[in-house]
Amino acid sequence: MSMPIPPETTLADIDWNLLWHNARKQKSWSSKGAADWDRKAVSFATRNAGTSYVSLLLERLPLGPDCTILDMGAGPGTLAIPLAGRVRSVTAVDYSAGMLEVLTRQAQAKNIQNIRTIQGAWEDDWQQLGIEKHDIAIASRSLAVGNLSLALQKLNDHAGEYVFIADRISPTPFDPAAFAAIGREFQSGPDYIYTVNILYTMGIHPCIDILKLDRDSVFTGREEALQAYGWMFKDLSAKEEDALRRYLESRIISSEGSQITIRREHPPQWALIWWKKDRPLEQECYKK
Repeated sequence: MSMPIPPETTLADIDWNLLWHNARKQKSWSSKGAADWDRKAVSFATRNAGTSYVSLLLERLPLGPDCTILDMGAGPGTLAIPLAGRVRSVTAVDYSAGMLEVLTRQAQAKNIQNIRTIQGAWEDDWQQLGIEKHDIAIASRSLAVGNLSLALQKLNDHAGEYVFIADRISPTPFDPAAFAAIGREFQSGPDYIYTVNILYTMGIHPCIDILKLDRDSVFTGREEALQAYGWMFKDLSAKEEDALRRYLESRIISSEGSQITIRREHPPQWALIWWKKDRPLEQECYKK
């Protein structure tokens, strides 16, 4: 039963950071640690390279040859690698050593020399890590943090001109039907609307673009699909894994050789939240 709202309550009385913490306690998925991402680094880089998500985000960034970029939660270079050819320099920060190793190998293979990598987390002392202010600060699908308000403040403080955040729109990146198929309850946890409202309390009125991706995902085979979907869950039992296999079979819309295409019930969607530093209260929102 919901509690009645006191009659004198206004928007100013709402503690969005507290609501965000409460929603995180109820989420039915587990945040991944650095060791988890270390193991995922190679496959994650392969699956995300050249995806529509990357092109949709990049086309909205105000890039130039003299621009400096801070990519917080850079992963294996999903954005850092393509950004490097369009800007003066990229600082790629991630707490997973494995992710940064993959990024470095990719940069070396492409003879990219203007990416600096730093192993660090949102919670670390960024000054001690040597993270300086950059023209554009980016957090792309990397806001799984312990303190959202502090993370947003850090990102804003380290941006000279623009901040861009790609945050989840529930249920992205999860598939509620997969949870139901294995008999687990799905609770989304907080998504972008909490981020937007916390920014509002910080005096920042951001622009929001919706990045809508394709419902169909192509996998090299059933095992790759199982591994990709299994990443949504913690400690799958053998019974649950069998149920997940059956669910994935039911979602296959085409197959050619070992390659299969799986259609999700909900298309993945990400909110691109951004603002210009010298106009936090009166943005000029537009689609580039």
